[in-house]
Amino acid sequence: MRRRYTGIVSLVLMLSIVACGSPPVPSTATLSTTADTAAPAPGTALPSPSSMVAAATGAGSAAENVFGTNGPIPIGIAIAITGPVAATGADEANGAKIAEAYFNNHGGVNGRQIRIVVEDTGGDEAGAIRAFTRLITESNVIGIVGPTTSQQTLAAAPIAVKAKTPMISPSANAQGVTQLGEYVSRTSAPVTALVPVALRAALAQKPDAKRVAVFYAQNDAASVSETAVFQNTAKALNLTVVSTQKFVTGDASFAPQVADAINQRAEIVAISAPLAESGALVQQLRAAGYTGVIVGGDGINTPGVFPACKAACANVIAAQAYIPDAPNSANLTFKFAYLEQFKKDPPQFAAQTFAAVQVFVEALRIVDMKQTLATRTLASIRTDLNTQAHIGMYATPLGEITFDVNRDIVQITFYPVQLKLNPDGVSGTFVFLK
Repeated sequence: MRRRYTGIVSLVLMLSIVACGSPPVPSTATLSTTADTAAPAPGTALPSPSSMVAAATGAGSAAENVFGTNGPIPIGIAIAITGPVAATGADEANGAKIAEAYFNNHGGVNGRQIRIVVEDTGGDEAGAIRAFTRLITESNVIGIVGPTTSQQTLAAAPIAVKAKTPMISPSANAQGVTQLGEYVSRTSAPVTALVPVALRAALAQKPDAKRVAVFYAQNDAASVSETAVFQNTAKALNLTVVSTQKFVTGDASFAPQVADAINQRAEIVAISAPLAESGALVQQLRAAGYTGVIVGGDGINTPGVFPACKAACANVIAAQAYIPDAPNSANLTFKFAYLEQFKKDPPQFAAQTFAAVQVFVEALRIVDMKQTLATRTLASIRTDLNTQAHIGMYATPLGEITFDVNRDIVQITFYPVQLKLNPDGVSGTFVFLK
């Protein structure tokens, strides 16, 4: 199938923005957030996923045009504002803010503004289901960026698929996520792309290593998927997995698992877990006297890792799909706007969220040029947007991306990084290992 190139803006425009200053970026308060997103009161029964699917597909609004002729076009953002992965959600919220301001200051969708509508998924599957249902049936969004975790994506994707509403996850990296249905895609690099980069970087630092221990959260889809790739990659690199340690999310003490890895003389430890558990594991490994190389999975690819593991974070290795110093022109513009708004470099999940919003905006411009949105039903817009989004080519802060036949991101460059702690002991940077 022929792909259409839809760059973020021309190189001349990008460089002029970098030189002259970016447009004002709205504060958190300017983001549109649907009301009453708190969890139900204790004792309140949660609706079942099947009833949520029915609710998401039963509203009549999809058969009507809900945009009018001049109103802003709503794009849903379903991410973890609260809960155990809120640090990742905060990165994603910031990326969405930058995207909303940037694209609205550069023509929106052929003159129509976009409006980011945020729903908090919390940290569990029920929260993701509620958020998707509300965005689809109440906010009448044209598509959804989210959710934050692979576990939430497994639960919420059927809602989007049944309602024929395109969704792009900026951080669900488990294998097979995009095969949940034809309306499911992601701008998050899959674990199969990142893990080999991280493990090879570990070997570059310890080339004589032969023994590997793996730790993973057995009740988390992304962690299970990621550790399988760690183990397969280790074998392909002629490493022996001498210790395989399981735990569940929410665990705080890992003394038996840490002791086994040390007793088995593991020279490299690979951790696949969400942020809180990854940080605790790093701390406890170092406190127990482990001096080998620690490799973190995608769960640590947020600045929130530094307060989670503090001094123990130093020299942990990971792989990322984005670094702030990437030289492509789209990233120069994105980084400039992010620095101006937040006074710090953009993290990976912010860039991946920006890219997801970008895909929707640029694809929607083409859909609108074929037939103006003002004359169309919401259902037809969603369907055509889904088709167009997956055949485009996009010049994003991540570099040039496309989507494969399974709607999975196709990205060229990935980066081995090492965590470096700042003097304050609770913040740090991801240093590119060239």
